Amino acid sequence: MKKFLFSVKPFALDFGLFILRAGFGIAMFLIHGLPKLMHFSQKASTFPDVLRIGSKYSLIADIFAEVFCSLLLVIGLASRLALFCLIVVMSVAFFMIHKNDPLAGKELDLLYLTAFFTLFLTGPGKYSLDANLK
Repeated sequence: MKKFLFSVKPFALDFGLFILRAGFGIAMFLIHGLPKLMHFSQKASTFPDVLRIGSKYSLIADIFAEVFCSLLLVIGLASRLALFCLIVVMSVAFFMIHKNDPLAGKELDLLYLTAFFTLFLTGPGKYSLDANLK
């Protein structure tokens, strides 16, 4: 029982990283990225321009991260580069766009940011294209 509760098997660790990657990557793609891509023309003029590059270009950068980088994360290709982009996007959301919101209002941003930062530190794990390209 002690061994089960307090040890981590390599399979469990790598499979856990895969679940974390796939779960957060798919959620980012489906819930955030895809709707922005599908409604680009409606959002382009009103999207927050915290980077001072224009609303349209800020939205393009956000869509790049939330669509393209989240899909890279799911398959585990160029994972740390994709995660860097996703960390930047979620940091902007948490620390700039929602800075005056109560913590409960930016909880989702913090969850994504925490998961992406954790994956950035650990790497994508054995069940990724990155691991198989070594």
